[in-house]
Order: sequence, then structure tokens, then C-alpha cells
Amino acid sequence: MADGSGDGVDSAGFGEAEARLVLVAACAAAGLEPAGARMLRLGEHAVFRLTSVPLIVRVGRSVDYLGAARQELAVSAWLNSSGVPTVRAAEVDADQPLIVDDRVVVFWRTSGSGDDYGTTDELATTLRRMHALVPPVGLVLPAFTPFGRSSRRLDDAAHLDPADRSYLLHRVGVLDDAYRGLRFALPPGPIHGDANVGNLLHDDDGTPVLIDLDGFATGPREWDLILTAMYYDLYGWHSADEYAAFVDGYGFDVMSWDGYHVLRDVRETMMVVWMAQNIGNDDRTAAEFAKRMRALRTGASRRDWAPF
Repeated sequence: MADGSGDGVDSAGFGEAEARLVLVAACAAAGLEPAGARMLRLGEHAVFRLTSVPLIVRVGRSVDYLGAARQELAVSAWLNSSGVPTVRAAEVDADQPLIVDDRVVVFWRTSGSGDDYGTTDELATTLRRMHALVPPVGLVLPAFTPFGRSSRRLDDAAHLDPADRSYLLHRVGVLDDAYRGLRFALPPGPIHGDANVGNLLHDDDGTPVLIDLDGFATGPREWDLILTAMYYDLYGWHSADEYAAFVDGYGFDVMSWDGYHVLRDVRETMMVVWMAQNIGNDDRTAAEFAKRMRALRTGASRRDWAPF
């Protein structure tokens, strides 16, 4: 289960066909066979699973993701050395990150089958341990800004209706002001940025492994708790028991905090903005985006939203 959320001048027109061309060239540079690679996700990155070897390939939308890719590699090394099981970079016949056709490519080891997700209590335990860490000297995480990429995403969404673009830009502005006025209950520190059970995979030994490190930043710990709460509260993707296990495991219920509804609306809007850049890729994404826009405009139930 996953649902999104540096500016990239070349990110327009980033679909599966473009990403596969980059994949083939990157595999050639790394001494790997790309034939039969399966696309797992197309969002901020195109994510492929190779069939020739147990590796994941993440292709960033533009060369502007180079700094973030370098940070991902450093964060992975730090967390693994600190006892938080995290996805590890693969050893390939090229220095990482790779730059191919102005896209940034990183090869990662797989975590098990890739579809055996962690549980909400395992996610809570992982986050609690991660939030207790202090980054090493030399690893400077960026300050978290929820809408930092939203304007670029909306500008790059070539298939987005102008009325929807205007509505989302206005909503982003209003919620950005509301976010800046929040008083958080937990102390700030390192956050994953997209913490949900879809980014916690069991390896072959059953150990939950944290993946997708590109959103790491310094910010409010509540941000790493908000998706699990929303998945239960708004969408029904988690049961009451699953959410209770998450709260018990972490030791704090973000839904009891008085800023919850603002943070929830911020995160939901980011999810819709993230989807806007991909509506030209296939009919399923376009239909889901239209459904979500109707709900934002009317206040309708979100229980029919599908995970992406």
C-alpha cells in the first residue's frame, strides 16, 4: 500500500516508455540484464524490479534528483549501521548514483518478494526507533516543507484541466498557511517523509525493512504518523485494530492532537497533487484523480479511493 507524495526541468513527459529507455542504458552501464524488468510504480520515480538478478532500479524524473539520491545512499548506510533495517544499495559495475539521459538511477537490493508488507505495529516500532536517532556528523538533512514540489508538479501536469490546476494551487496556498501556524506536540527530528506500511517490506527472513528513502528530512514527527491515521480514518485501508496497534507501538495517537485535521488535509492534498502529474499515463490514474478531485470539491466520502 502506498500513496504519494527538487524541481526538475526535464520531468515532463516522464512515462513508462521513457523510463524503460533509461533503465536499459543504466543496466548496460552497470553490467546487468534489463530484459523482463517489471515496473512496480510510476510516481516521483519509476521503480522497476529486475528478473535477471534480485535488484530494484529507481529512476528519478530529472538530474535535479542527484542530491536526493546521494542523500538516500547516505541515509541507508546510517540507518543500517544504527540497527534500523533499511534497504541497501546494490553492488554494481558503476558508481552510484548513475546519470543517464539527465535522469538519476540507483540500484537497490530487493527486500523479499516485494509484496509482503510490514504490519502497522512493525511500522510503529520502526518509526519509534528511527525517530530516536541523531544523524551522524556530515549528514545534513533538508528541512521538511510539505508543498515544496507542488507548484512544479502542477506546472508539469500537461493533461491537468486548468480549473483543477487553479483549485489545487489555491488549496495548497491556504493549507500551507495553516501548516505554518501549527504547534506540534512532538519534538522535531529526522523523519522518513512517506511512512506507511507500503514502504515497509519483509525480507526473506521476515524482518521488516524500511524502503523509499528519498523523502528523508528534518521535520515534525507527526508527519510520519499521519498516513497510517488517514488510511484508517478517511479511507478505511486500515482496521480499527490495526490503527490501535500502531498507536500502542509508537506511544502517541496523532489523531488526538489538535492539529490533526490540518495535517491530514495537507497530506491528502499532496496525494492528489502527486497524482495530477501522472493522469496522462493511463485511464485508471485519470479516473482515480477525477474521483479524488470531486471529493475535495464536495467534501464527499473518501471510502471509495483506491491506493496507488
